[in-house]
Amino acid sequence: MRIITSIAEMQTTARELRRCSTLALAPTMGALHAGHLSLIAAAKRDCTHVAASIFVNPLQFGPNEDFSRYPRTFEADCAALTAAGVDILFAPSAETLIPAGATTFVEVAGISDRLDGAHRPGHFRGVATIVAKLFNIVAPDRAYFGQKDAAQLAVLRAMVRDLNFSVEIVACPIVREADGLALSSRNSYLTAEQRARATILHCSLTAAADLHARGERNAQALIATMQQMLASEPTAVVEYAAVVDPDTLLPLSDTTRGALIAVAARLGETRLIDNYLLGADHA
Repeated sequence: MRIITSIAEMQTTARELRRCSTLALAPTMGALHAGHLSLIAAAKRDCTHVAASIFVNPLQFGPNEDFSRYPRTFEADCAALTAAGVDILFAPSAETLIPAGATTFVEVAGISDRLDGAHRPGHFRGVATIVAKLFNIVAPDRAYFGQKDAAQLAVLRAMVRDLNFSVEIVACPIVREADGLALSSRNSYLTAEQRARATILHCSLTAAADLHARGERNAQALIATMQQMLASEPTAVVEYAAVVDPDTLLPLSDTTRGALIAVAARLGETRLIDNYLLGADHA
């Protein structure tokens, strides 16, 4: 695996790879787990060459969030990416990717203020700005993201559409532990007791999905089920339990045409998110 830190070198290398083949990109912040590696596996199935990026993006962290303590495991990440068959790792410094005095940002208005954006002001502006830079630098044919970050997917799809990026956004299924907890780099923050209690997010989604499978299409009924399940875990501080359109993140009243059910909660100082896609009814 070739490690590149220079924007100019990454642009030249990507241009050469795209001449007679397809190029995939899996953007990450490092601290890799099986969920990230599932993106690489999907990319390798679809494209000739696979690039990954590691960049802990300071623009997407709020002033009281965990930027300074976000796990950084670069050597282990490189070993995992090499074993997974990644061709190129783009790992720029913050000074490289965010030049001093930079005043240009990408903001997807409206949608960036929903779900996670409502609780993390400015978060999606930071995400969209850096992902737009990565798309400009690498110009991949396809870019791979995890479904766990459903709101991020909605924001990036809107950005790609509105700014005419020539890239296909590919969403990959959530990878879970045996007990249902969605894999996340932030799971490492949890104590053993918090880790055991964190499964309540998945349980709440499963309860709502089961209710939907039994024929319930009223969104408020599904939300009430999620809230009731979440309330059974007193240590979980719930930020939202929502039923929304997966593309706009706007609330839905009916799930006949499908929906995204999503939850966010804090266990101690750790913020966790999870979601499930409900399929549309077919005549």
